[in-house]
Amino acid sequence: MVDDWTPTHTAFALKRESKRMSRWLEIGKARLEDDTRIVHVALDRTPVGGFNGYVCLSPIGLKPPEPEPQPDRPFGDDS
Repeated sequence: MVDDWTPTHTAFALKRESKRMSRWLEIGKARLEDDTRIVHVALDRTPVGGFNGYVCLSPIGLKPPEPEPQPDRPFGDDS
C-alpha cells in the first residue's frame, strides 16, 4: 500500500433498485498515482443485491450522473 494514501477519487457502484431504476452508491475511496498512472482502490462496502460488479471512480466531490430509467417494454417483455 502507498505510504501517503490520500484519496483522490470516490468509488461508486451502480445498484439496481428495480427492473427499470438504478442509483449510484458510494462504496469506497481510490487514489490515482500521477507518476505511474496506477490506481489504488479501497472498497469498504458493497451493495447487497442488484450489484453487477461495475465500479465507477469519480474525482472527490463529483458524483456520476444519475442513470436514465429504462423504458417500459411493450407487452411486458423485461428481458
